[in-house]
Amino acid sequence: MSRVGKKPIPVPPGVTVTLNPGTVHVKGPKGELTTTVMDGITVEQENGQLQVNRADDTKEQRAFHGLVRALVANTVTGVTEGFKKELTIVGIGYKAVAEGKDKVVFHLGYSHSIDFPVPEGISISVDKKQTSVVVEGIDRQQVGQVAAEIRALRKPEPYKGKGVRYANEMVKRKQGKTSA
Repeated sequence: MSRVGKKPIPVPPGVTVTLNPGTVHVKGPKGELTTTVMDGITVEQENGQLQVNRADDTKEQRAFHGLVRALVANTVTGVTEGFKKELTIVGIGYKAVAEGKDKVVFHLGYSHSIDFPVPEGISISVDKKQTSVVVEGIDRQQVGQVAAEIRALRKPEPYKGKGVRYANEMVKRKQGKTSA
């Protein structure tokens, strides 16, 4: 039995869960999300908790058991609390400027500025110093993908550490040239 898959998922008050064959629809205070369920995996609701079960013990079913449980748990967490990724911009003249709710402009040492359109369901905020970017949303996968796309605009380089990095990311620095 999967250690992750057999753990029940608590459903907080104010969250409604609709179970359909092949999908789990969760509605909460922050919005609505739908998660697909693989064949052979079932989700049942009882006593304010969700329980994920599998049909048999094949290798594929065992792998999907924990995966589906984690995806449904992330859906419940997303509609109640939401997810957040913080990025830091390091470098002289490197900055980000939010232009309304639909666009963020990055100045990252290139000869041009980069216009980054904000996808629907995601909110991006920039602090007053213009060096800290916070990506928020209810879909964990989408928040992580948008943060990764922003980081890919200018990955941190190993000599001076300049670029866009996650707030808790440690960049291994190289020594560089030594003079005689």
